[in-house]
Amino acid sequence: MNKHLHRRNFLKNTAAAGVGLSLMGSSAKLFAAQKKDKVKVGLIGVGERGRGHLSLCLHRPDVEVVAIADPDTNRAIPESRKMIEKIYGAKKKVAEYSNGPEDFHNMLKRDDIDAVIIATPWEWHTIQAVAAMKAGKTPAVEVCGASDVQECWELVNTSEATGIQVFAMENVCYRRDVMAVLNMARQGLFGEITHLQGGYQHDLREVKFNNGKQVYGGGVEFGEKAISEAHWRTNHSVHRNGDLYPTHGLGPVGNVINLNRGNRLMTLSSVATKSRGLHKYIVDHGGENHPNAKVKFNLGDIVTTLLKTSNGETIMLSHDTNSPRPYSLNFRVQGTNGLWMDDVRSVHIAGKSKPHSYEKTGDFNDPESYFGKYDHPLWKRYANDASGAGHGGMDWYVINSFIESIKRGAEYPLDVYDLATWYSITPLSEQSIAEGGNVQYIPDFTRGQWINRKPIFAFDDQY
Repeated sequence: MNKHLHRRNFLKNTAAAGVGLSLMGSSAKLFAAQKKDKVKVGLIGVGERGRGHLSLCLHRPDVEVVAIADPDTNRAIPESRKMIEKIYGAKKKVAEYSNGPEDFHNMLKRDDIDAVIIATPWEWHTIQAVAAMKAGKTPAVEVCGASDVQECWELVNTSEATGIQVFAMENVCYRRDVMAVLNMARQGLFGEITHLQGGYQHDLREVKFNNGKQVYGGGVEFGEKAISEAHWRTNHSVHRNGDLYPTHGLGPVGNVINLNRGNRLMTLSSVATKSRGLHKYIVDHGGENHPNAKVKFNLGDIVTTLLKTSNGETIMLSHDTNSPRPYSLNFRVQGTNGLWMDDVRSVHIAGKSKPHSYEKTGDFNDPESYFGKYDHPLWKRYANDASGAGHGGMDWYVINSFIESIKRGAEYPLDVYDLATWYSITPLSEQSIAEGGNVQYIPDFTRGQWINRKPIFAFDDQY
């Protein structure tokens, strides 16, 4: 059973770790870094997701890939080696660390690595990020949810103790339509923001079951018999019941209302439906007599979490990955003057839209449309550079933000406080569900700094 940090322990943890922070000064001073012209990178985890990051790094003249680490010598390492040789040529060797899951520690001992990109199974994120910081490397960490709240504090405490930043790799924050809506909100189109929604609504049943014969489609194996994400991800659905992947929903809407920068999350309450989807998938594809048909899945098919902020906004998050459905992140930004709804790709603005009607946001190439008018300046500037990159180009923006921040010695726009806050939603939602939806108090991982921290994400002068 997960151990969760209850409210009565928050002050104790905050006070103990806050001693180190008070000695080190403000976050701007804490995270001061030397500027660089070229960033030397190591990658921990070069599976499907990690190789996407590897490709982007290999194609950047301001990045040198020095080493990769992954215990998968059947697929991850050989496929990465081919990619590296294609770009760097056969003469330039990139070091490989594949002697078991702990070999990344040996990679971190190198003195020729500035930063590491971590794209590994969820349970390794904090372990590897903490190890990287202690080794003097700045980590970029893929997104998920924490196992317990103490894990979130470990990220924050290590970052503050070492003075090394952590970059949160939430790519949906950089999605073109999401950034356009952020631009709308910042320009006051929706008035004062009152309510937001987001989530992870993505049919992943074929990803969670894979028999090794096909990456997608038909397999009902997971764990040791499976490949790719099914090797590890499905076990979370067996043992846990909460919002296991909150960052895609929370990260983007959090930027709209400046979470951890003039605003913060205060409480949450979560509920879950019954668990039916994964069992049905096994029966439908493997039969009632398949051994996995006897597995009891703990994760409710749909998990709904309601959050409240210090400034009075509410946020509703949805986790829905085990049912047949089209992909949707269910984004909604609503204020006193109107709203934007992702699923209908439309806005309603008081005084502009017809009463009780939506207007389509249009095309980014149409200057008269909402998206054309409010297309974010960073997308206008770098859309060609991002063309062809993963997830509609937003993966390019993640890597670019990480590398450019290091080169300039600048504060990360999505940092360790954001990562810890997002990660904490998972164990707190588990606790709330276990207690019948009881309200859980969300820690202030900034220890009061949120009051004076200024928003910096995706401002035009950031790059």
